[in-house]
Amino acid sequence: MSAVKRLIVCGGNGFLGSRICKNAVQRGWDVTSISRSGAPKWDAVTSSATPPPWSHKVAWECGDILRPTTYAPLLKGADFVVHSMGILLEADYKGVLRGQESPIAGLRKAFTAAAPRPGNPLERGVKDSDPDIRPPETRAQLTYENMNRDSAIMLAKEAAAFSCAAFVYVSAAGGAPVLPARYISTKREAESTIAREFPAMRNIFVRPPFLYDSSRPITMPMAAMTGVGAVFNGVTGGIFGNLMGAAGIKPLKVDVVAEAVVQALADEAVKGPIEPPQIEELANKAWRSTML
Repeated sequence: MSAVKRLIVCGGNGFLGSRICKNAVQRGWDVTSISRSGAPKWDAVTSSATPPPWSHKVAWECGDILRPTTYAPLLKGADFVVHSMGILLEADYKGVLRGQESPIAGLRKAFTAAAPRPGNPLERGVKDSDPDIRPPETRAQLTYENMNRDSAIMLAKEAAAFSCAAFVYVSAAGGAPVLPARYISTKREAESTIAREFPAMRNIFVRPPFLYDSSRPITMPMAAMTGVGAVFNGVTGGIFGNLMGAAGIKPLKVDVVAEAVVQALADEAVKGPIEPPQIEELANKAWRSTML
């Protein structure tokens, strides 16, 4: 009988992360979530405020992705580590979704931000013992560099130090006309740095399009609009693909991506970038395995 796999999900209490935890639990894996607040606020990630039965099998730990000393000890003995965190806007985009800040104000902040753009933590010589991986000039804010790039690189570094077999970075299929170019460029920088610096791990870069689920109502009309964009992109032969970015790619149900992430970890042949068509293939493979 094979040993039970141990999975760490940083951002495991989020929209996608919680579903990754769910799918791993269903496979009988030992699952730990790491986030600043511990367990999810369930009505923010599902349709109910009541914790689902599977959630009692997850260890909901607290840790700060920008402070490795708060989470590194939890990686000991892990087979797999997932980074499922990031920001869409450098402004408080969650405040936008909750109605606490107007979308116009959020976009204005994102496009007009003029913060310094320091190198990644490996280039800056950040140590595991440093209290915060952010450079002093951006320590008071969340930037694309801090959240989308540097937090992933440092998590991969810690995972490699503990000889984890595989690392998943949840990236993105592309940017969008309404997002600054740095949203996607920092994700690609994270991918290339992790692949180059930690080749002993099986690195997997999942690139999902827009994610939706009825438990988060705001995602439904947005998914519909993105679906129209995907049809338009297909009809025009993809000639506007670079301009449209993720807005021209068919959206996926969040559960499909979660299933694909866990299947990718389970399949030792899977590594490197995973584009939307491959995400669907992996999810279908995961579904078929449950039918056996």
